[in-house]
Amino acid sequence: MRLENAVAADVLERILSAYGFTMQKELSDKLGIAKSNVASWIQRGQVPGNVLVQCALDTGADVQWLVNGVFANESINAEPSCLDRSVSRVKGKALIEIMLSTGGRPVLQRIMDAYRFKTQKELSDYLLISAGTISTWIRREFFPGDVVIACSLDTGVSLEWLATGKGAKTPRNNSNILIPKKYLNAGTIENSGDWESDVDFIPHEVVKPVFVHSNSGSWIADFGTTDISNGRWILGIDGKYDIYDVVLLPGKKINVTSKGLTFTCGINEVTASGKIVVTMEYNF
Repeated sequence: MRLENAVAADVLERILSAYGFTMQKELSDKLGIAKSNVASWIQRGQVPGNVLVQCALDTGADVQWLVNGVFANESINAEPSCLDRSVSRVKGKALIEIMLSTGGRPVLQRIMDAYRFKTQKELSDYLLISAGTISTWIRREFFPGDVVIACSLDTGVSLEWLATGKGAKTPRNNSNILIPKKYLNAGTIENSGDWESDVDFIPHEVVKPVFVHSNSGSWIADFGTTDISNGRWILGIDGKYDIYDVVLLPGKKINVTSKGLTFTCGINEVTASGKIVVTMEYNF
């Protein structure tokens, strides 16, 4: 998720609405910044991620709604379920101070924990952010607000925990996250919304989980893994996709099996969309 893709004027209107403000000056007073700073967001076409994080934690507004106007699991007027209510709530300037004091390495570590990455390179590759930029966060003790929001929306981890290190890591009574849902239909892979699930039952790390279903079965695939190895894969052959069992052979060849049919081809003759990590079969 890239916040600059959101329409800054619309995002600003939702922030004002969340706080119950009608004027930009009210917001600038609340945030302790110059009114001209608020106006510059529209000129630049980007609202700072730190402001979105603070607004979500201050007001309980759903961060996904703040970014793109679409509600996820919370209402703007509802008590925010992503926050740990056993912790006394901090708002406004005190909240900013806590966020900024946990910037740099601490917030980076929480982001990596949420994504279940072990190295900064994995995070760099996933977010398409240079390793040098991530190193700068640590060196300057920078708080990457945009990345914190993206991480919360990607993983379902509590925004409060990511931003401040306080509260529960996952929302109470709901450790599920939304992952993309794809329909495998006559050789095509079609978007079909999202699937809500707790994928922690998978015993090893999944970089980019995707729920895939067809008329014959359902699978959880890792679309972040595309280097073909032994196992079950979603492969494209001449532009048509299906589920195949793959065995590596010498000479950059693979043995491919699907629905009782087996053939051998070059590894470069197929396109790997993702590796299957869970297979669910229908019993009827």
